[in-house]
Amino acid sequence: MISVRVSEEEYSAFRRLCLVAGARSVSDLTRDAMRMLLNGANREDVLGIHVNEFRTQMRSLDRKIEQLAAEIANRFEAQSAKD
Repeated sequence: MISVRVSEEEYSAFRRLCLVAGARSVSDLTRDAMRMLLNGANREDVLGIHVNEFRTQMRSLDRKIEQLAAEIANRFEAQSAKD
């Protein structure tokens, strides 16, 4: 077992990274990172994968926001037409 002290800000950053990386917990994220380091994965490859996943998720969120904005606008227009 390995124990590491991190600041609250660092821990929060790890939690956010878990969401982006799809890790279930900080422990899983840390184990995966250590495994990659031990297997010789280079940092740019690892970060590139996560950045691409993040971009994909951001595009998806952007589309959903646009859909929600359009739906709100349509409902607002429909409500205004009734009045």
